[in-house]
Amino acid sequence: MDFETVMQELETLGKERMKKIYLSNGAREPLFGVATGAMKPMAKKIKIDQELAEKLYATGNYDAMYFAGIIADPKAMTAEDYGRWLDSAYFYMISDYVVAVTLSESDIAQEVADRWIASGEELRMSAGWSCYCWLLGSRKDEEFSEDKLSGMLDLVKATIHDAPERTKSAMNNFIETVGVSYKPLTEKALETAAQVGTVEMKREGKKSSFLNAAPAMEKAMERDRLGFKRKYVRC
Repeated sequence: MDFETVMQELETLGKERMKKIYLSNGAREPLFGVATGAMKPMAKKIKIDQELAEKLYATGNYDAMYFAGIIADPKAMTAEDYGRWLDSAYFYMISDYVVAVTLSESDIAQEVADRWIASGEELRMSAGWSCYCWLLGSRKDEEFSEDKLSGMLDLVKATIHDAPERTKSAMNNFIETVGVSYKPLTEKALETAAQVGTVEMKREGKKSSFLNAAPAMEKAMERDRLGFKRKYVRC
């Protein structure tokens, strides 16, 4: 399928209800409002096509950018490529669910995510923490340094309440994901959640969200879900 065919298909799949939902979460025109599940048949036909992914991502159309992440070749992208994609990620659903997800399937995921976390920029930090969530939820525990992750929990505890708003959400998810998916630090993640307590995330034009990682971890323990790993990160 070529670029024009994919764009036409995405437009056909668009629904006004989904468009309104995406707009209410921070998306902006242009977009069609395509449910992610509706993209799967087209993704199965195309599989991996980095050249097409680049063209789609460059449109600035939210649905095209999301689909670009599904068909991208994570291991063909350099740190500079990921940085370029993140520069165009204008809200969290792109930074955390397109760029961070794609990065998590690359061999350079941790080193790039580390730089983003240290950047001090809201969506870069959010993408960096989110990337670790995708990594921890899909890769073997042996691929991570326990000392490093422990230090990252300490960093979250010390900085989350003063972090940029979207970064707070990703940091809270990090505590939860460590607790559920990385067994060596489950106890420390629970302790961290208790010490952090409830985190207020302010949202423009909406009521604040109140975040707490503890309940999800406790629920996973009750359901014997500790150590949970996804088979696939992307659709």
